[in-house]
Amino acid sequence: MSSNTPQDLPSDEELAQMSRDDLVKLGAKLDGVELVEYPDPWPVKGTRAEKRAERAVALWFLIAALAGFAFIGVFLFWPHAYTAPNTDGYFAYSLFTPLLGATLGLSVLAVGIGALMYTKKFIPHEVAVQQRNDSGSSELDKATILAELADAGDRSTIARRSLIKRSAGLGAGAMGLGIGVFALGGLVRDPWAQTESKDSLWHTGWKHDKPGEKVFLRRATGHAHEVSLVRPEDLSAGAMETVFPFRESEREDEHALSKALKRSDNPVMLIRLRSEDGRKVVKHQGQEDFNYGDYYAYTKICSHLGCPTSLYEDATNRILCPCHQSQFDALAYAKPIFGPATRKLAQLPIAVDEETGYFIARSDFIEPVGPAFWERKS
Repeated sequence: MSSNTPQDLPSDEELAQMSRDDLVKLGAKLDGVELVEYPDPWPVKGTRAEKRAERAVALWFLIAALAGFAFIGVFLFWPHAYTAPNTDGYFAYSLFTPLLGATLGLSVLAVGIGALMYTKKFIPHEVAVQQRNDSGSSELDKATILAELADAGDRSTIARRSLIKRSAGLGAGAMGLGIGVFALGGLVRDPWAQTESKDSLWHTGWKHDKPGEKVFLRRATGHAHEVSLVRPEDLSAGAMETVFPFRESEREDEHALSKALKRSDNPVMLIRLRSEDGRKVVKHQGQEDFNYGDYYAYTKICSHLGCPTSLYEDATNRILCPCHQSQFDALAYAKPIFGPATRKLAQLPIAVDEETGYFIARSDFIEPVGPAFWERKS
């Protein structure tokens, strides 16, 4: 606690007339602070060493700016579409993610190094002794601390170092712009663009490209180019399997086979209910014939934030999302019954192909898959 008496303290009028230096000294005195050392890092101004230190700090901020702009360039223009191994363009595609991490990481690192170097080279390294003060802050304390902060800023000489200020602003701005592009880049896609294409936000890989085309339900075996289709007898009662779309036209197309397993809105849960549970099912209006007997197919993309609803509890017929614990009732058109999700899981209409005996998708989903996007009305 300060030992100053009210007689030692300035009046409001005197406080208003005090210079910043006076306020700094008064603040130190009130806080029981004794400045043992407060050396100027550069007592002789404008020396070559000082200018070298300033250029070194500015260089790191410039590197941060260049790396930030490089990140934006890679994010926007580098080839990012999937390319299969051992094909033309695969090497450039394989560098996309590493380049994003390297450029953004370098930008953040360079800003940090520049700030640390400036602190080391230009901020006075004071040695002070201060008594503890557990009392609240008065108006006098607030005025003096503001003066001390302003004085510290002046003593750091940042005001007269335009090269460092400009390079720091450029570096931090480029880094922030890169982070902003990364955060918002996925939100700039027009949902109305190419509405009828399976690559639009309105459709998934289950969309039939041409009339009469059969889209089969394919399981993932761990080998992207292996085709394993699903028959009704493959699932026992109470079982669930994740399936993906497959077209016969893609059987020899390694790129298409791999892409079908990687596309984020393709995974579907194929569930076989027990016969006694199948009789309890409540179907959604307009989707009464989307199932095939006791077999029901729902998107694996949670309607909350897009996590995979990868857990199925056959004892309760609940579909679980492990990310935020949303639960969906498989006996009631996969409507949410617990957790933050507010929309049902989209249901895929399925049937069995009479010629082959394998499951097929009768059409694409008739409702949006996953979380909300613009203009969605469901």
